[in-house]
Amino acid sequence: MPSKRNRAENASLVLPDKRIKRRRIIPWLFLAPSLIGVVWFSVVSFLDVVKRSFQDAMGGSFVGLDNYRTVLDNPPFRLAAGNTAHFLAVCIPMLMSLSFFAALLLSAGAVRAVRAENRRAEKTGDAKSSRIYTLFRTTLVLPMTVPAASMVLVWRIFLCPEGVVNQLLTRVSGQNWDVDWAFSSRAFPVLIVTYLWKHMGYAMVLWLAGLGAIPQELYEAAKMDGAGAAASLFFITLPGLRGSFGLVGTVVLVNAFRVYREAYLLAGSYPDSSIYLLPHLFAHWFLQLDIQKITAAAVLLVVSFATPVLLVQGLKFVFRHCERVNSNYFP
Repeated sequence: MPSKRNRAENASLVLPDKRIKRRRIIPWLFLAPSLIGVVWFSVVSFLDVVKRSFQDAMGGSFVGLDNYRTVLDNPPFRLAAGNTAHFLAVCIPMLMSLSFFAALLLSAGAVRAVRAENRRAEKTGDAKSSRIYTLFRTTLVLPMTVPAASMVLVWRIFLCPEGVVNQLLTRVSGQNWDVDWAFSSRAFPVLIVTYLWKHMGYAMVLWLAGLGAIPQELYEAAKMDGAGAAASLFFITLPGLRGSFGLVGTVVLVNAFRVYREAYLLAGSYPDSSIYLLPHLFAHWFLQLDIQKITAAAVLLVVSFATPVLLVQGLKFVFRHCERVNSNYFP
């Protein structure tokens, strides 16, 4: 028979385990309502979309891959998919690189020198030099606070045939410029500039958060060892921002799909063919109640983005497993 002391010791060992299990369950209980909503409104809804993509318009009979063939053979879908892929391929690298270098400029020695000038200006009373840093920071962050409708109204004032851009070009070149920048073949560069101007400040703030998490002692130690700015960038800054790359890339990708709002306000439902994107096509199909085309195109879109992500994650898992095996066999 176990003594009272042994029973007390066993009970003291069991109680902490129960408390640990309870502590692990409590966060999931708080997350349960949100998870149920996400599963019901996202996962279950998408599974219903997948089911409907293999049925006819009335949802009564199975048609196999006919809906997918119809979508892939549709010229507007090819045009919209090509324009969307072109826009993503151009804007995402540009926005990530420009916002990254802007964040470096704000956190590097050049900005520290500007801050030193600001302190010197406060002592001497020179207000002109003290506004340099504030003006640069405000210029990049201000577009985040401007509503899209107001922003597009300003762009229309600049880009209409009688707008500011054409007037400036007329005065500089001496020729009459009456180009409608939003409804011509130049609409694609206009949309790119609008997107970069709107979202560059937010991406820069995310980069700044990642740069702030890198210990400054690493830069000081590298400087004492004789490392230059390029070496510090490639061996300290970029490895320290590996987590930020995924976050910034995801946010930039999501915002790139939301550019339909700017494109619609800038050029309407039927813009120039160069900025006819997938959201335009989905909006037209929705008005025509082409459910079979919408569902098939949505599944194709999800598969086209999920496949590279799954491949990258699978390669990461394989590499980590190989490293663990090598470390076990070759300690």
